[in-house]
Amino acid sequence: MNINIRQEAPADAPAIGAATISAFLHAPHTSHTEQFIVKALRKAGALSVSLVAEVDGTLVGHVALSPVSISDGATGWFGLGPISVAPEYQGRGIGSRLMQEALEALRQREAAGCVVLGDPAYYSRFGFKPEPGLVLPGVPAEYFQALSLGQPLPQGTVKYHEAFDAQG
Repeated sequence: MNINIRQEAPADAPAIGAATISAFLHAPHTSHTEQFIVKALRKAGALSVSLVAEVDGTLVGHVALSPVSISDGATGWFGLGPISVAPEYQGRGIGSRLMQEALEALRQREAAGCVVLGDPAYYSRFGFKPEPGLVLPGVPAEYFQALSLGQPLPQGTVKYHEAFDAQG
């Protein structure tokens, strides 16, 4: 299986939407708005990093990174997500490759760090961990995790881009 990770191209939007819908169709803990979030981030110009995964020329996955704000005024922090891999391609390392490439893209940008809301067992493999000083209101603390990219950890409340409120 030949996996290619590359930057999103304008023509990829429909396939990204389809992969995102299928990836979250039966997922627990979702409002099934992930495809709307990606579309709204794109429309707002807030997709700081948007990578796709292709297998033998077919788009099968996507990861989005967008800026977050932190109440202490820290800058250079990004939120990872959504990250999607079509169900028939899950468990083959594609999500891990997308994660690694996304984090490398942040390092190349000299980002301060990244936050993610998700399964601690999965994201801890990439260095993410809950940080008591960083809070995302309304979610269990163990599911909101951070990864510093060489900068001191900020302290405060994190807010994702307003596109994360997209419903359609």
